[in-house]
Amino acid sequence: MNIYKTKNYDEMSRRAAAILSAQVILKPDCVLGLATGSSPVGLYECLVKQYQNGELDFSKVTSVNLDEYKGLAPDHPQSYRKFMDSHLFDHINIDKTHTFVPNGLEEDSDKACRDYDLLIEQTGGVDLQLLGLGNNGHIGFNEPGETFQCGTHCIELTQSTIEANKRFFASEAEVPRYAYTMGIRSIMCAKKILLIVSGKAKAEALKAALYGPVTPKVPASVLQLHPDVAVVADEEAMQLIS
Repeated sequence: MNIYKTKNYDEMSRRAAAILSAQVILKPDCVLGLATGSSPVGLYECLVKQYQNGELDFSKVTSVNLDEYKGLAPDHPQSYRKFMDSHLFDHINIDKTHTFVPNGLEEDSDKACRDYDLLIEQTGGVDLQLLGLGNNGHIGFNEPGETFQCGTHCIELTQSTIEANKRFFASEAEVPRYAYTMGIRSIMCAKKILLIVSGKAKAEALKAALYGPVTPKVPASVLQLHPDVAVVADEEAMQLIS
């Protein structure tokens, strides 16, 4: 595991973007596992600038996203498909038919999850998986629990996750209570993992993830078992780690 400490969010975004862009340059037809939320916004801005400057070509890239709210249409303002379009896909030359997000409108949870696992398998596997870190140690929507969930599954969101996400909605009542998410197995099968963490609110979760016991009560702790993980975190997130 390689850990990079940065001064602030902007520097974290630039350093993480450099790692991800190197993957695209070294393997133009790579499969990227992508994430949503506030953490990767700056990283995506950096990638867009690199593309606009002629430094990156996404034309052969395939992407698979970690998760999607159950019940939200792709064009819903708070869907993760809409997030990816707004922050990245609409601004680069990626083929959108090669960008994949779980089907939030599929009411049959078992079918939605089977279909997404099969899709990931058909891509040939993820070359680099981007992850953020939840305040409670979740990655994707893999919430703390008694066991590690393996494949793509439907998860009931915890209250802490609902609280963290309600700022994106008009009210807490509008936040979906369920989501489809890649499982720990899918994440751990990626050849390389890039974890980005910013802010003092994530400090305890980051310390537990990197230096605590490997336990499903801190889902991100499983990353300790992966052979190729890069962690890029700012000073505030790293404040409990010497």
